[in-house]
Amino acid sequence: MTDTARARSRRGPVRRWARRGALGVALVLVAAGGAGWAVYAKLDSNITPDEAAAAELARYEKERPTSLVRDAQNILLIGSDSRAGQANRRYGRDSGTERSDTTILLHLSAERRSATAVSIPRDLMVDVPGCRRRDGSRTEPMFAMFNYAFQKGGSACTIRTVERLTNIRVDHHMVVDFHGFKEMVDAVDGVEICLAEPINDKAAKLRLPAGKVTLDGEQALGYVRARKSLGNGSDTDRMERQQRFLAALVHKVQSNDVLLNPVRLYPVLDAATSSLTTDPALASLRGLYELARGVRDIPTERVQFLTVPRESYIHNANRDQLVEPEAERLFERLRIDAPVKVVNSPETSQDPPRDSSHRSSHNDGRKSSSGQSNDPADPASPTPTFRGNTAAEKPCR
Repeated sequence: MTDTARARSRRGPVRRWARRGALGVALVLVAAGGAGWAVYAKLDSNITPDEAAAAELARYEKERPTSLVRDAQNILLIGSDSRAGQANRRYGRDSGTERSDTTILLHLSAERRSATAVSIPRDLMVDVPGCRRRDGSRTEPMFAMFNYAFQKGGSACTIRTVERLTNIRVDHHMVVDFHGFKEMVDAVDGVEICLAEPINDKAAKLRLPAGKVTLDGEQALGYVRARKSLGNGSDTDRMERQQRFLAALVHKVQSNDVLLNPVRLYPVLDAATSSLTTDPALASLRGLYELARGVRDIPTERVQFLTVPRESYIHNANRDQLVEPEAERLFERLRIDAPVKVVNSPETSQDPPRDSSHRSSHNDGRKSSSGQSNDPADPASPTPTFRGNTAAEKPCR
C-alpha cells in the first residue's frame, strides 16, 4: 500500500463520521427518516414548539438585525437549569424561575463548510432589553448578568440580548433542560473523558478517579456544571470543559453503529427530541433534518468550539466583560460569514492587545504596517485565531 493509500485509509473513518453529521443532537436526528411512520410520529410529537418566543420576537422584528449572508445560519443553544417537573426536582427547589446555565451561539457557514460554536458566559455583564415575563408583565431595560435575560424573559429575551450584544441575527433556537441532557448521555451508554486528576466535588455529587472514565448521565451533568473543585473555578474554565464534553459526545454518538442499529438508535432519538423546545420552524423531525442535512459533510476539524473573548468585569472580579476589539472582531466575522480559527493554546488573539498602536490597527479597517488588510470582508485579511478546540480532537489521547 502506498503512503497516499494509507493516508486515505486513515482518513476514511473521519470522513464517514463527518458525512453523518457533527453537531450532537442534530447528528442523531438525521437518521430518523427510516424509523417508520409510527416511530416518526412519536418522535415528532416529542418536540415542543416555542410559540411564545416566536410571538415576542415578531413584536420586535423591526429592531432585530438583518441576515447579511444568504443561507448562513445562527442557532442559539440554551441549557436551562429548570427544576420544574419530577425529573428536574432533585437538582433543587422549583422556584418557578429558570436561568440559562449554558448558552452557545452556533454559526453554520453558508456553504456548510464550517460550524463555529461560541459559548457566552452566564456572568457576562450586558444590556438586557425590556422583556415580557411569563406572567405577561414586562421588565425594565437594565445592565445585568447575561443569564438574567432567560430568568426574567425566557428564550425570546435571551435571543434579543444576544442580538444586541453581537448584532448577529439569531435564526433558530433550542432549549434543553437537566433531564434531557442526562437522558441523552444515558441513551448512548455514557461518554468517555480523560481526567488529569481525580475529582471529589460534593456540591456536584461527583467523585471520579484520574484517567480514562466513562460518565453516565448523572455524572456527565455534574461534570459539565461543576465549578468549585475543577480547574480554576471560573465560568470560562467550566465552558471550555463543556465544549470538550460536547466533542466527546459527538464521537460517542457516531461509534458502535448507533446510527445504523434501530435498537440503539431509538432511545437516542427519543431522548434527544424529548429534551427539546425549539422555535416553530425547527419543532419537527423534518425541520431538524433539513438543518442537519446541510452539515453532514463538514470536516470534524472545521467544527469549532470557543468562548467569546472575556475578562473579569472592571467593577466586580466575579463577573465578566468582553475583551475588545477581539470580541467585536469575532462577531463581525460571524456576521459576514468570514472564517475564524481556533487553537488549543492560551497564546492567541483572544488575549487583549498590549499597546495602543496594536489596538488601532484592528479598528481602522485599513492596511496594517505589514501591508495586510484588517477588514474582515477583504479576502486578503488574515484569519483571526482564538483559543478553543475542534470536534476532531480526541477526548483521550
